[in-house]
Amino acid sequence: MLALECGADRPVIDARETRHFLANYLQAQLGEVRRVLILPPDFTRFHSGAGEITAQLYEIFKRRAVVDVLPALGTHRPMSADELDRMFPGVPHDRFIVHDWRREVVQLGEVPAALIAQWSEGLVDYPIEVEVNRRVIEGGYDLILSVGQVVPHEVVGMANGNKNVLVGTGGQATINKSHFLGAAYGMERMMGHVDTPVRRALDYGEGMYLSQLPLHYILTVRSKGADGGMTTKGLYAGRGKEPFLPAARLSQRENLDLLDEPLKKVIVYLDPDEFKSTWLGNKAVYRTRMAMADGGLIIWRPKPGSARIRRSTA
Repeated sequence: MLALECGADRPVIDARETRHFLANYLQAQLGEVRRVLILPPDFTRFHSGAGEITAQLYEIFKRRAVVDVLPALGTHRPMSADELDRMFPGVPHDRFIVHDWRREVVQLGEVPAALIAQWSEGLVDYPIEVEVNRRVIEGGYDLILSVGQVVPHEVVGMANGNKNVLVGTGGQATINKSHFLGAAYGMERMMGHVDTPVRRALDYGEGMYLSQLPLHYILTVRSKGADGGMTTKGLYAGRGKEPFLPAARLSQRENLDLLDEPLKKVIVYLDPDEFKSTWLGNKAVYRTRMAMADGGLIIWRPKPGSARIRRSTA
């Protein structure tokens, strides 16, 4: 594993340091590579820094390998040409593959129902299918790079790592069942935690069915800088859980705000470029509810001229 974290001598990690980090990791870990698959998030994770990293990876490999980019859409809609240009500057559109979660997934196996029941304390007792886009398995790639941000998440506890592959390039069964598992177990019990029932299911799926793949993770930890813009505080690269665990620890320090008392009323504005559906807009509730007082009010404003109100009953 290779790691780079901010400290007193490095308040932020800039683009030059990021490229140097990527080049060092790839040179140390890899031999000859002819076919590369990059799995970044989609536009709903625009601020993750994964777009810039994907563009840098393309520049590193484009003269010596075939490079394909498969944004991990999950069940989100495909990215537009404008979104591709904004998030992945310099990467030609013909290098992108659209994840078709209805028709282009292959089931590798399943997480047994008995384990799901054990991890969920009996709340859920069905098996969860382990599915990925068939190109991940059948594409003949010498290297697969999963790129993304580790950040508190309402369904899995801490986003990214193997979630980017098994959910981001997964099918309807994996996505729906894993999300219901998280909802049944309770978002308040998982947000910001590393060890959760959903993470255990994903770890099982990776260990059983993805270990033979040339899969490496490149993970960021990001937070707001003094000017209000997003800055990179940590970079991690490696295989399996190795890069995820230290990234999650740093994200817990950088991305969780602890309050002295609950909030009674909150207005949440959702950037219309990123949050285009109710599925995504509900993050205004998911990621605010733990801070709300009983009977508190969340006013969700997804776009100018409209508002949705949710009263907390927790």
